Amino acid sequence: MKELLLGNEAVARGAWEAGVHVVSSYPGTPSTEITETLAKLSSVYCEWSPNEKVSAEVAIGAAIGGGRAMCCMKHVGLNVAADPLFTASYAGVNGGLVFAVADDPGLFSSQNDQDSRFYALSAHVPMLEPSDSAECHEFAKKAFELSEKYDTPVILRLTTRVSHSRSPVEVGERTVVPKKPYKKDIQKYVMMPGMAKKRQAIVKERDRVMTGEADAWVKLDNPGRKLGVITSGICYQYVREVFPDASVLKLGMIYPLPERSIKEFAASVEELIVVEELEPYIENYVRQLGIAYVEGKKYFTPLGELGTEKIRQSYYGTKTPAAELSESSGLKPEDAPMRPPTMCPGCPHRGVFYTLSQLKLRVTGDIGCYTLGAAAPYKAMDACICMGASIGMSHGMEKAEGVARAEAGEGDNVSDGIRGTVAVIGDSTFIHSGITGLVNIVYNKGASTVIILDNSITGMTGHQQNPTTGKTIRMEDTYPVDLTLLCKAVGVNRVRVEDPFDLKKFKAAVLEEIDAKEPSVIIARRPCVLLKGVNYGKPVEIDGDKCRKCGACMRLGCPAILKTEDGRMKIDRSLCTGCEFCVQMCAFGAIGKKTEGGDNK
Repeated sequence: MKELLLGNEAVARGAWEAGVHVVSSYPGTPSTEITETLAKLSSVYCEWSPNEKVSAEVAIGAAIGGGRAMCCMKHVGLNVAADPLFTASYAGVNGGLVFAVADDPGLFSSQNDQDSRFYALSAHVPMLEPSDSAECHEFAKKAFELSEKYDTPVILRLTTRVSHSRSPVEVGERTVVPKKPYKKDIQKYVMMPGMAKKRQAIVKERDRVMTGEADAWVKLDNPGRKLGVITSGICYQYVREVFPDASVLKLGMIYPLPERSIKEFAASVEELIVVEELEPYIENYVRQLGIAYVEGKKYFTPLGELGTEKIRQSYYGTKTPAAELSESSGLKPEDAPMRPPTMCPGCPHRGVFYTLSQLKLRVTGDIGCYTLGAAAPYKAMDACICMGASIGMSHGMEKAEGVARAEAGEGDNVSDGIRGTVAVIGDSTFIHSGITGLVNIVYNKGASTVIILDNSITGMTGHQQNPTTGKTIRMEDTYPVDLTLLCKAVGVNRVRVEDPFDLKKFKAAVLEEIDAKEPSVIIARRPCVLLKGVNYGKPVEIDGDKCRKCGACMRLGCPAILKTEDGRMKIDRSLCTGCEFCVQMCAFGAIGKKTEGGDNK
């Protein structure tokens, strides 16, 4: 039976059909739908783990125990999981072990343009790269077989276009794969230096053998042409369109790369190019084989996504008729109006960032919906690096300022004119990798203020459960982490819960805590407005007779508040959630919900 599936859904279906027993992941776009899809299928255990390192360790344990296991993450999540991955490569597996990793060329929802192929190279872990949903399904199934055949974890690399594009997939039934018997083997699974040295030699021999295996994962189109193109993944689809008359060598296994197939292909063409996104990973390998006339990044940018138009213009210097027609009509892509990301109407984070911007504090930020606090009108975030980094950065700023003050003299101003520094982090991100940063502040006698934005869900990736929500991935009741008790348990004495929509009280809380001489935590608690149980009632309205056109309500940056042609303010009822946060901004009582008498309450 054929189904039209997203690449991520096809990976999930392939893993399920392959008899996977355990799937542990942390949500991250563009990988999230793999685990969400698997959670809807029977006969497989699924979980959202607190972070990618934990999810990798759960999967590794399941595989060593004899079950087939998979963990899924986006590319930056692989950084978090790299520690167990590298050593799992040495230890090997028992049951099949697959890491599904989705790269994000073009940074559609990410903070860097990381190329995960180099992780496979560095960790000596085989990597497969499908080019459409059918291959996602096929490669996911074969990855488990490959893992068990060669006693190794296997990485299945996706990219955004493959993960989130649909194509037909021939689906099948689940194969029941008995759990392999577990046999205690200290020399294999306990990676002390003496054992690891022996396993290292096994890994290098595995690489050599699998280079031959990689030849079985190639596909040759149009042999015998003058122009030869080597490619993989989504770029194969682009190449088929841009170079219909070229010979194409499509690589399915991209670590280790095939040697024999590439040499034979290179010898059969007069001109050889490599089309790949991001780094010249394949191109460098081809050059290492002694094939000096290969070209790739000479034509194709290492920045972001490629595509048919980019590839065509880079190589031929010409445009498609459609592109030429568009330009001749004056409709250029860069002329399209910008639609910058913004917090949703009713978002609880709006109160936090409005307050921080008004106080002109230095804010170290984190990864989540609240990263939008860096955008106008708040511009209330000074740095954002990775998951959990906000707390460590705040502590580092505080300590650097302390040393500078001690050297300059207590009376000198070394604070750069900043009133204070706070770290801002979401509830899910705090569980992911913020706890240890808070422990570090307490242990090393810091005095930073941390604001945990508790919106009762993992928001940015589409409302996944996390350890603070009290629900599992399958909505089963579980024990919720109490953030207040957790913060107190690590040694923070000053912990308070505040409503970020109560502007006066929240502002007073922030001022009080940044002046404290010890660590403090403010839990800004209000659920995400998009949760099913959140209902603020009917939209608010602006009374035109009372409105003084002062624009105070516009400073909130709520998309539902508009300015009319005559300079008055208006509420877009189709966007307004009725949260009434804007009501307290108006000194003239012009904003409110209509009462039965017709006046704003």
